[in-house]
Amino acid sequence: MIAYVDMFSGIGGDMTLGALIDLGVPLDWLKEKLAHVLTGFQLKTRIVYKHHLKATDIVVDIIDEGRTSRNYNEIRQLIENSPLPEKVKKNSLSAFQKIALAESNIHGKDIETIHFHEIGGIDSIVDIIGSFLCVEYLGIEKVYASSIPLGSGFVTCAHGQIPVPVPATLAILKDIPVRSSDATTEIVTPTGAAIISTLASSFGRMPEMIMNQVGYGSGKRDTGSSIPNLLRIILGEPLIDKTKNETCVHKESIQVVKTNVDDTTPEVLGFLMEILFENRALDVCYIPVHMKKNRPGIQLEVICKKQDLDNIVEIILAQTTSIGVRHYESERSFLLREKIFVETLFGNLQVKKITNPDNSIRFVPEYDVVKKVAKEKKIPLKDVYTQILSDANPLDRD
Repeated sequence: MIAYVDMFSGIGGDMTLGALIDLGVPLDWLKEKLAHVLTGFQLKTRIVYKHHLKATDIVVDIIDEGRTSRNYNEIRQLIENSPLPEKVKKNSLSAFQKIALAESNIHGKDIETIHFHEIGGIDSIVDIIGSFLCVEYLGIEKVYASSIPLGSGFVTCAHGQIPVPVPATLAILKDIPVRSSDATTEIVTPTGAAIISTLASSFGRMPEMIMNQVGYGSGKRDTGSSIPNLLRIILGEPLIDKTKNETCVHKESIQVVKTNVDDTTPEVLGFLMEILFENRALDVCYIPVHMKKNRPGIQLEVICKKQDLDNIVEIILAQTTSIGVRHYESERSFLLREKIFVETLFGNLQVKKITNPDNSIRFVPEYDVVKKVAKEKKIPLKDVYTQILSDANPLDRD
């Protein structure tokens, strides 16, 4: 079973849980599972209509008002000590770690002591753990998702007024396709961002599938948009030859942008590469070429998503001496990858987890992490790399 999460009006934890329950997860079953983890709340559903579309709205009534916030360690212990299924535990821990990392970077605090406010409340914990329980109940093996629309304006939180999208949401959605919308308030919450970034294997077009069910989950905001504040999840079977083994090689459409320059300095080209990556370029490279009038030059090649094309072109034309670029759509095949943390000789460090075509797993150290450790420990970079590689890839690792 696969699912496509259609975020035409953003995503929140309550919208996700509502859409999954709308797909047929029994509320009593969910209550029973959550009761083994958390108390002090009542979970209810109600049917609402938005633009004449029927949807499920989740209501979490807080009975214990004494706990409005928790730190990351408390939430982690809550999940680890629970009888939840292992996959639900793993996904829940991953989602909360994403939020904790985002908050710790924003506030300049250690991840172990970072204190959640709205996100650490009972309702957010119910939304996150409940969503992963529902995915398990429905037998969803793979999740695909649309690009994510973002709102605008300001919201009030524990620290005062902050801009939308809120900083934590932006940090969690790094490297994920986003787009603007006409919503004038928050339509993607940190909770929603953490759930979908944990679940989705890719973002973009709906995959070929045989649709079985559609579920709608309702948000609670007046977004100021002409689009109803709903989340749609489509459940179905993958349209594949079931006699073949499923591959971990994924495909997506990308844009290739090229231009040749023969009078731009190396300093400008180095700066340009940094700016392009900061603006969501997927790859940037320089290729030596021999141009007209026997001039040696450089061919700039950039790969990006379609929604970033105009911005990338504008940056190239503004930052270089080029007066024109070429761009076209192409397809790329890539292996599934995600960033995780592993225990190493140097502490808990971030590595890249890559799933090979045969479904085997390998772990690759992140260069910036290796460089930081090498500088701090005054150890050759190659030695740090080798040690982390060895620690991340023991023979008995799953």
